[in-house]
Amino acid sequence: MNKKVIDALNEGRSRELSAILQYMAQHYELENDDFGKLAKILKHTAIVEMKHAEKFGERILFLGGVPTSKPDKEAKKGQDIAGMIDTDIVLEEQAIEMYNAASALCAAEKDMVSKQIFDQLAKEETEHLDEFQNIKDHVAKLGAAYLATLTGQAGD
Repeated sequence: MNKKVIDALNEGRSRELSAILQYMAQHYELENDDFGKLAKILKHTAIVEMKHAEKFGERILFLGGVPTSKPDKEAKKGQDIAGMIDTDIVLEEQAIEMYNAASALCAAEKDMVSKQIFDQLAKEETEHLDEFQNIKDHVAKLGAAYLATLTGQAGD
């Protein structure tokens, strides 16, 4: 059992649990405020984060550790859309930074399977970051006109 790698995996799992709670809280608030299309994006992102948390948990168990069930942050609630997206951008930037550092740690510890997990999840978090940055840019440039496109039911 490699404690350093398990600790890094648990740190990632804790971060993913926070992201799940954050994105689901935003999903519920946006759905309630009739921003169904944006709510759907956040719900989908939360589901991807759930899969990340599961992947970390499975690897931790395989290595003989105990997966954490504690998020590293409380979900922020009651933000406007611009504030929500800023929060999400910070969450993704922090995850990417942490996962890149953890990948290097896993390489140094000669655990290439855990390294590969961190590399894959960093790639997926980069995709989330790009999506949130695009939304932020649209809100900044188009304001209420863009926000109006996000209202109503989200199509499946």
